[in-house]
Amino acid sequence: MTDILNALVLFANYVLLPGLAYGAQLSLGALGITLVYAVLRFSNFAHGDQMAFGTMVVILVTWALQAAGIGLGPLPTALLALPLGIAASVALALAADRFVYSFYRRQRSAPVVFVIASIGVMFMINGLTRLIIGPEEQNFADGERFIIRARDFKDWSGLDEGLFFGAPQGITIVVAVLVVWALFRFLNRSRMGKAMRAYADNEDLALLSGIDPGRVVLVTWVIVGALATIAGTLYGLDKGFRPFTYFQLLLPMFAAAIVGGIGNPVGAIAGAFVISFSEATVTYAYKKFVDYLLPFWEPEGLLQLLSTNYKFAVSFVILVVVLLVRPTGLFRGRVI
Repeated sequence: MTDILNALVLFANYVLLPGLAYGAQLSLGALGITLVYAVLRFSNFAHGDQMAFGTMVVILVTWALQAAGIGLGPLPTALLALPLGIAASVALALAADRFVYSFYRRQRSAPVVFVIASIGVMFMINGLTRLIIGPEEQNFADGERFIIRARDFKDWSGLDEGLFFGAPQGITIVVAVLVVWALFRFLNRSRMGKAMRAYADNEDLALLSGIDPGRVVLVTWVIVGALATIAGTLYGLDKGFRPFTYFQLLLPMFAAAIVGGIGNPVGAIAGAFVISFSEATVTYAYKKFVDYLLPFWEPEGLLQLLSTNYKFAVSFVILVVVLLVRPTGLFRGRVI
């Protein structure tokens, strides 16, 4: 029985808890992508770099607060800087819409034109972020690092393996739950949320009903900018900040949105956890886990299906399989 408990603790440390945290981060990013697709009807390839830009502002403000001796005690100072990062990200999103996307919207351009334009915006934001903060990894996490420490858990349980649960992981899960709850409450209860859903479902009918399309677009970009900054900051606190990493996150975020049914917020969340647990499960080395469960078997190697360097390949494979087998995703797409 003790060996089984040790195996379960190992699984929780390296698959369950990281998968929950990573899935929460991906879900917030995928929600931003799916909102743009549902309401504005194009795939926003600049979303990953918008996450990087908002997180960069959070980092700069965090450093300023830390230098001034201002903090939140056991909580990371980045939470205090988050509103300014959200404001900067929203301003950037509105500027991109004002100077880029609105022109093509007036021209009634095809969705592929918006996609190409978003790629151009992506490179602009990427260059701006690297120019300001540089391409290297930046550390901005402070406060308590662990909610549960391995040594304390060992002393309490008497097991050989110690459970550890990082504070950034716990904060990620709590914040993601609150943000998702607030977003769904807004979409389902508020007048503007219902207007956004109507606009996403049938643009022409929504316009005939008196819905202001300009206001719908503005509110959509405000929500997307906020989601991007929150997701990027939580990911940076958990795994560190490097601008190029956020560009790489585009693949798992788009995979999550498509697996769940692009345009469907519930699907984006479900798809995010499918991607996160698939990556964690496939890249985990099971040797020690198997040693506890099957002590009579001495396997050669780490029993690892894929190296962590190839974790994004998991997202790609899942994306291809879903597009071939069920193109609409787990849930019906283009719903908000």
